[in-house]
Amino acid sequence: MDKLYIWLTPIWVLSVGVTIGAAVVLAVWGVLWLVKRPAANAMTSALNEGVLQPISFVVAAMAALAIFAAPTMPLSEVVASLGRLSAVGPVDAEVTIPAGAVDHPVDVAFRADELQEYYIDSDEPVAVNAEEGKTYVDPLLIIEGGAQYRWMPGSPVKRGFDADVDALYVTNETNADSKFVFHGTTDVPTPQVHQIPIAAMSVAGLFGVYFLLRWLAPRVSVIAAATAKETISQPLFPLLVGLGVAAMVAYVFIPYNTFGEDVKMLKTSGMTTIKVLAIIMALWTASTSVADEIEGRTALTVLSKPVGRRQFIIGKFLGIIWPILLMFVVLGIVFLASVSFKVVYDARESSKTMPVWTDCHAEVVRIIPGLVLSFFEAVVLAAISVAVSTRLPMLPNLVVCGSIYVLGHLAALIVKSQSALNEIVFVRFFGRLISTILPVLDHFEIEGAIAGDATVPLEYLGYALLYTALYCAVAMLLALLFFEDRDLA
Repeated sequence: MDKLYIWLTPIWVLSVGVTIGAAVVLAVWGVLWLVKRPAANAMTSALNEGVLQPISFVVAAMAALAIFAAPTMPLSEVVASLGRLSAVGPVDAEVTIPAGAVDHPVDVAFRADELQEYYIDSDEPVAVNAEEGKTYVDPLLIIEGGAQYRWMPGSPVKRGFDADVDALYVTNETNADSKFVFHGTTDVPTPQVHQIPIAAMSVAGLFGVYFLLRWLAPRVSVIAAATAKETISQPLFPLLVGLGVAAMVAYVFIPYNTFGEDVKMLKTSGMTTIKVLAIIMALWTASTSVADEIEGRTALTVLSKPVGRRQFIIGKFLGIIWPILLMFVVLGIVFLASVSFKVVYDARESSKTMPVWTDCHAEVVRIIPGLVLSFFEAVVLAAISVAVSTRLPMLPNLVVCGSIYVLGHLAALIVKSQSALNEIVFVRFFGRLISTILPVLDHFEIEGAIAGDATVPLEYLGYALLYTALYCAVAMLLALLFFEDRDLA
């Protein structure tokens, strides 16, 4: 039971965020039901007709986990830390301490148990205390002039603050004013709760984007919903999802013989598997949904209705993206659980000290950005496949997109290579050409971060999202140009 608690807690923390996001969506629906009943009915209809229905089942399952597993989880610590999230962060103060000042107040406030690190700078020697009247008599800290006092966990200097601080009192006995600077960083006792608001905003944002697209572009949304529903009902979709789930489970028990690095191998193998399966699904769907409909003249029937060619192509593209997202949601959750369990499993198999749940959580958090980047890569290839499908049938489309996948991963390597082969003018020109025209898919790989136990920063995800959006926009423009004069008769 203890081992189950260890590896399941990170998934439970993620489920808490998902539950909060679902509660926000339900609250919005409840408000609309009270004030604008047709809008609430439209939300219900969209939920029942599109890809949101299976995603809602996943959200409901995670909400059930969050509720029913709560008694065995660190609920009180998580709730307490969630309540303090808005109160922690940087603590800064920069004031001038007059010459000869005694107990000069400096306005800073923090909890000692939340203090992660701090430093104090002063031009002149000063004495610092957290209680008025004790600075001169019994100072907590003596700051030498011009010498920075820095504390962080493991520092040889004393921590200084062991109780909650409302203000600092500084005494300057010199004959010159002193510039006093305090900078500290605080965090909640359970920092893992930072992922809860992110998960909640992701769920609420996903539902919000879907409803917004349905409201702003109803015809495009209808085509997208029909395409997504048809894709999910195809035997290939459950087959690929089933293969992915089986692979995630099997990777846990495969001995990699890496001398303690099996978790890294699992993370790399799992992300690659999910990405490849999603790309296969995207390419196959684009071929069957766009090329086959054009060849079979189904597209002509659709376009005979009040639907333009632009709406048709964009709707098909979105209809391919939604099943890919569903695949990432399902396989991603199984993948996160397998990584968390792998940490406990390896410790047991190698007779190491049993890890705590925060160790499992650290491994899980590091791979979430990798899943996001893999989804971006699948979206880029889906956009390219849609553009190619407007002119070529399935087999040439698969060949072209497969070649782009390989070259997209080799472009950065060719450009950066310092080998003798790269000194050849043609090779250098070819590398720069494909890195300019084709997507640089190496931007979506995080094997280096996995190997170095580093976390991908949010800024990088933002740039990757911008790159994905721009490249998809270009691919959609090409698709519209190719499809605009395509003879459908």
